[in-house]
Amino acid sequence: MAPLIAIPTTAGTGSEVARGAIIIVDDGRKLGFHSWHLVPKVAICDPELTLGLPPGLTAATGMDAMAHCVETYLSKAVNPPADAIAFDGLRRASRFIERAVRDGSDREARWQMMSASMQGAMAFQKGLGAVHSLSHALGALPVRPHHGTLNAVLLPEVVKFNEAAVPGKVHDVAEVFGASGGAGLADALRELNRRIGLPSGLGAMGIAAETFPAVIANALKDHCHTTNPRQASADDYRRILEASA
Repeated sequence: MAPLIAIPTTAGTGSEVARGAIIIVDDGRKLGFHSWHLVPKVAICDPELTLGLPPGLTAATGMDAMAHCVETYLSKAVNPPADAIAFDGLRRASRFIERAVRDGSDREARWQMMSASMQGAMAFQKGLGAVHSLSHALGALPVRPHHGTLNAVLLPEVVKFNEAAVPGKVHDVAEVFGASGGAGLADALRELNRRIGLPSGLGAMGIAAETFPAVIANALKDHCHTTNPRQASADDYRRILEASA
């Protein structure tokens, strides 16, 4: 690899500090390739470059960052430093995403969201989970739904599903939103999505239920499937998709 210098212009993926690349192939899979050779040599995270980002993309990319932080924190891999970085990023994103969406020129909000984005990606080297195994599979559909928006729509049902495996961690995340338990956290996340103008479900994104069988098959093969804190079956994925529709 030639040396990479990464300069993000959104606050969401955190790819400037990540070791992955994503490629969508013709058979409907959205594949992640991981190598330390893909890590940029230099990352310049300047929130000034996100001041012109429209509200819709601010919301969608911001929820991508938040999903990274939540999924990393809940992931079954043991990595306390990554947990600490992810949880701090989550608190930043939860406090400032609405400000960034409401006023794109709010420099403090933009700074905090850029930090949350970077922190989520620094931490997700630990592994992600069912939100991403499903969103990778859905992202390869012909309608090409936005990755961060998919994460936002899927996150409520996935945290409810994962509560049985990591109740203490789900409680921690719920407290950030002033909620209690997996159901309360899911409601809080849905309400946040509504306030920042994101779609109410997969149907509103043009994703039909007929696509679910192929999506589930690809999600079960995704690299994020194995690091979800609770093992998900095909039926589990179907229920998550139906409840997120």
